[in-house]
Amino acid sequence: MADSVPESTRQTLDRLYDSPEARLTSLFELTPDDTEVEGTQTVFKALSNEHRIHILEILRDGELCVCEIQVALDAPQSTVASHLRELKDAGLVNTRRQGKWTYYRIGDTAVLQLLDVANALVEETAWFCPVSRPCCWIRGITSSI
Repeated sequence: MADSVPESTRQTLDRLYDSPEARLTSLFELTPDDTEVEGTQTVFKALSNEHRIHILEILRDGELCVCEIQVALDAPQSTVASHLRELKDAGLVNTRRQGKWTYYRIGDTAVLQLLDVANALVEETAWFCPVSRPCCWIRGITSSI
């Protein structure tokens, strides 16, 4: 990988560090493993859809069968099944079969903590938003820009 570093970057490292090669090596060590990145990407991809976030929030209170989730979302069974499959593939929900019914529950409470952090970030940054965005409109904030 060291061969792929542009000459201009090498020159900058030469000016900044006594040991530019050691720094270059340490920078390459910072690069996360591809498997780790893919796993994180899978989780965030699963969280990138409002229906899937609604499903996770619905499951916050406990296990539900697909028909109950369908009612809560007011969505067709095929839509709900598709979103549940995505959440299950990402490891965010688990299933349990009982007869002909399939019940879904949160797979790991860490996903709920992640949603809580995301909500806290929205609440925190909404007051400092330099442009009008839907998050600001909801709170009645108008931009001074």
